[in-house]
Amino acid sequence: MRPIDLTPEELRLGARPPMRTGPIPYIVVGALVAALIGVALLVTTSSQVSEAKAEVVQLTRENKAAEQQAKRLAAYVQFQKLRETRMETIASLANSRFDWERVMRELALVLPHDVWLTNLEASASANSHGGGGGGAALRASIPGPALALSGCATGQEAVAGFVTVLKDIDGVTRVGLEHSELPEGKTGSSSGGGSEGGAGGECRTREFISTFSLVVAFDAAPVPPSESGGEVAPPPAEAAESSSSESTSSESTETSGSSGG
Repeated sequence: MRPIDLTPEELRLGARPPMRTGPIPYIVVGALVAALIGVALLVTTSSQVSEAKAEVVQLTRENKAAEQQAKRLAAYVQFQKLRETRMETIASLANSRFDWERVMRELALVLPHDVWLTNLEASASANSHGGGGGGAALRASIPGPALALSGCATGQEAVAGFVTVLKDIDGVTRVGLEHSELPEGKTGSSSGGGSEGGAGGECRTREFISTFSLVVAFDAAPVPPSESGGEVAPPPAEAAESSSSESTSSESTETSGSSGG
């Protein structure tokens, strides 16, 4: 008899059992894995978005708090700016302050008995000079404090003596004589011309009385700030010396003219 193998074909050694379900289970498993990965990505992204939103909210709160604090401190910033402005103003006033009271007191002490004033104007700068005291031309060349004087004296010698005593006032650097004249027909008229100077015939009641107009400069005093905010530089030493020499020569000419008259 021939032997017969009763073992089922799927159980026989070396044989592959046929697929009963097909590829569907693998597809399902793959889909589940993909869905799981998608859910994980969605959860991660949602978490990141939530964190970003929370950070935005936190930053918004901090920005509002900073704005409120800035508003509270704005008053202090304005006060600091106001303080700095006032300090600059005070420093400017302190630098440009001039002791006019002392000058007037010394002028009253040195004023001779044979000289009397009809106009006097004290100005801290050339821009503030109104021209009421005469000597406008000389005053314009002096950037710092100055006195513009007009009046009469008993002759040219008295005018020259007044110019000399004015130099004894503390702080005076130069005295410029712009105008000094006797009545028409008298000798010893000054280098200036005409009846300008503000005195005119108000105080000249005698033939020997001369009118004058002069400017007393205080070049060493601090110069007040100009309108543009800067400071005007004092005149050069050469200009001051030239003006002083011109004033001296004018005085000598007037003195000699008066003595000749």
